Amino acid sequence: MEASATAQFSTVPSRHFPPSSSLSIHKVPLTSSIFPRSSSSWTCAAGNSFTRQVRGAINSKSRREMRGVVRAEMFGQLTSGLETAWNKLKGEEVLTKENIVEPMRDVTRALLEADVSLPVVRRFVQVVSDQAVDTGVVPGVRPDEQLVKIVHDELVKLMGEEVSELQRLYAALGNKSERKGDSKIVEFDTTDNLTHNDSHEFKHNRLPPLVSALKASAEEDAASFHFPGHNRGQAAPSSLAHLIGSRPFLHDLPELPELDNLFAPEGPILEAQKQAAKLFGASETWFLVGGSTCGVQAAIMTTCLPGDVLILPRNCHISAISAMVLTGVVPKYIFPEYATEWDIACGITPSQVEEAIEELEMEGLKPAAVLVVSPSYHGICSDVGAITELCHKKKIPVIVDEAHGAHFGFHQELPISALAQGADIVVQSTHKVLCSLTQSSMLHQSGTLVDRERICRCLQTLQSSSPSYLLLASLDAARAQLSDNLGIVFDESIELAVETISTIKEIPGVSVINISNFPKFCAIDPLRVTVGVQQLGLSGYEADDILYRDFGVVCELVGTQSITFAFNLGTKREHASRLVSGLKCVAERHSDNDKSSANEVSRGFGIINCMQMVLSPRDAFFAPKRKVSIEDSLGKICGELICPYPPGIPVMIPGELITESALKYLLNLKGNGVAITGPSDHLLSSILVCETNSN
Repeated sequence: MEASATAQFSTVPSRHFPPSSSLSIHKVPLTSSIFPRSSSSWTCAAGNSFTRQVRGAINSKSRREMRGVVRAEMFGQLTSGLETAWNKLKGEEVLTKENIVEPMRDVTRALLEADVSLPVVRRFVQVVSDQAVDTGVVPGVRPDEQLVKIVHDELVKLMGEEVSELQRLYAALGNKSERKGDSKIVEFDTTDNLTHNDSHEFKHNRLPPLVSALKASAEEDAASFHFPGHNRGQAAPSSLAHLIGSRPFLHDLPELPELDNLFAPEGPILEAQKQAAKLFGASETWFLVGGSTCGVQAAIMTTCLPGDVLILPRNCHISAISAMVLTGVVPKYIFPEYATEWDIACGITPSQVEEAIEELEMEGLKPAAVLVVSPSYHGICSDVGAITELCHKKKIPVIVDEAHGAHFGFHQELPISALAQGADIVVQSTHKVLCSLTQSSMLHQSGTLVDRERICRCLQTLQSSSPSYLLLASLDAARAQLSDNLGIVFDESIELAVETISTIKEIPGVSVINISNFPKFCAIDPLRVTVGVQQLGLSGYEADDILYRDFGVVCELVGTQSITFAFNLGTKREHASRLVSGLKCVAERHSDNDKSSANEVSRGFGIINCMQMVLSPRDAFFAPKRKVSIEDSLGKICGELICPYPPGIPVMIPGELITESALKYLLNLKGNGVAITGPSDHLLSSILVCETNSN
């Protein structure tokens, strides 16, 4: 059902609505679909104190400034007249076009008696009627209660009132009310279990700030002469509209004044980012519409100048390499710990970081920053706290690519977040395990080692000047989802993952990664389940093909020896059961396989520990190049970035010598259907190499 026709529910208890279906209340600005947007078309009677105040606000303030200036005098005026409407719905099972006719007449009468003009009343009644009929049956909520909710929400829009300024929630069916003084703000008996200053309840009943602003703007009855070209869905491409409906287009809005500006926020974006910073434990948080790629690039640009040295693991994400090309930063690679049996590159250790710093000091150099990737794609966590402690002693800022760990710290079974361990800049893919839309991420800052103004400048340089407000609002919504269920939101997901792991371990020939496989590392994400099939004589690619073809199981990542499955808030028990059934079937079919055949598959991540850098990424990127056959490329300097995706870890980086093992590994991946990004020849029959005197 479309959002506009659905009563929004929260988990906040109320005397009038059961805990499972408590109806939400949200702030909507004055410029809603009920109100005209200019004083010239304002038609409320001039004699009413409320309308005089609104007229004055419209005449004297900008659209942004006049939000929330109107108080709730009208609520008291309407209460007695509207109660008649609720009573006419007693005994009804569902709201219909027929049974709301009489109640809506009472609503109309009450609004007119409150000096609201007829055109505004007609539009108000039409909006309420449409929503009421489309609501349908809501379990545990009577039709009269539904109408109370819908009318209340539209009245809040009509009044432009800040919900936090109301002393009480709007009167629902059966409430005693009295007017307080001249302001006519509704109050209730204290016996209704609602307190006058229950800010916690107000907080939970309100939409997240950016979501609320986007909703209000989309609902305006606007004559739109702005981008994008589909004009609020009026010209949405039919093929996509049939697939996803028209609502996403309606909310696909540009940088309108009421929606704030990502690069100079002072309204709902600023408030949303502040709430995110508070939740995640950051000094400041920035929303990203370019994914964590943009965040990692901004973090490196912020901390490093051209020619500076950056310490980072060789199994870093492709975004770190592109950042070095953009900035001219010189890498000091740490070769990560490598698990041979699993063919998995892990993380880096504090001792490796300390050794890299000392090596640079012997050359008279100091790193501008240290980049840590934690957790890895497989959920393996480095000791960020220890690394941060030793770096901070030398005033070296620590950047953590925590793309796969935005959920850390929100359950007692999850690893500690990088922010909680003292990292200076943390980049998180909120869309991975949390629930924002794909491509949306956050960058968090903590401490004082990094200049926040440089972060702002770098983000403005790297991010689109036309950010998607759907992406931004999804970050706000994902934050609210965590806030509203703090500490318990991952209960079911972790329980399901733990049960699944326990069952998989009982399958002969199938193994599951756990932290004991990586003694140098401190934790592993319980929601990242990596399964080994080496003992069945299968490669990860072969086992994945069977699971997908025969059971419809889609994994997150395939390796030479393993398959990784990402559990999240949306993982269903039936899907976990299908995974287990599929693995049992694979094990039964291949129990008699030659167990040595899997070892013949070219192992991958071990090869990156043998790579040798000749040119910096930037120098190699801009160097003259020529194309040679893959056979003739051996020993030459790679001129292009070649990267299997996922996981997005480059096998060849511009400036490194091309080795036989790297070529074999890439061809093996290609043969197994893995997508290879970066090479100019997607068939890998040739490679670009840098032209030098010796090359």
